[in-house]
Amino acid sequence: MRRSLLLLVLLAGGVLLLDLWTKRWASDHLAYREPIEVLGEYVRLTYTRNAGVAFGLGAGLRFPYYLFSILAAGVILFLFLTRRVDGRARQVALALILGGALGNLVDRVSTGEVVDFIEVGWSRWHWPVFNVADSAVSVGVVLFGLVWSRKKEAPASLAPLRADEPNAGSLGAGAERGGAAGSIPGRGADGPLA
Repeated sequence: MRRSLLLLVLLAGGVLLLDLWTKRWASDHLAYREPIEVLGEYVRLTYTRNAGVAFGLGAGLRFPYYLFSILAAGVILFLFLTRRVDGRARQVALALILGGALGNLVDRVSTGEVVDFIEVGWSRWHWPVFNVADSAVSVGVVLFGLVWSRKKEAPASLAPLRADEPNAGSLGAGAERGGAAGSIPGRGADGPLA
């Protein structure tokens, strides 16, 4: 548990610090200026303030969006503290989501808006402007979705033996399929089921 909590603190803390630093930098260097092209028209730094949720969705609605961040942070901390997060990929995903949620929570609580400054697009098509916290949450959600249904690996001692491994024959028929070893009671496999 210690290692997973350490991972959570380090990764979520790193995302939070990077997000706060980049928002501060954007506020100091990009506000009230023309967008700066980083990769031509594909990636630009454009300062905006967002009162909605991620990517400007819901802007203009008088809803306390900070509640989403508080709820996400609470659920993630609960999952880690009760040891319900197994697997490194799931832990990383939730740590990214936590760091991003906290980054945007700091903005919402302090100013009521979130600083966004990363713009990606081409020609007339542009993704809504976002920030490091939005990126961390998005990557975390996608990663968590990819590993959500992945089953935990069985310990090596429970893994079935292959026919070419030593002692594989001593287990009895059916053992490698997870069935009981030995013969079938009654008239065997050829007899009636009932």
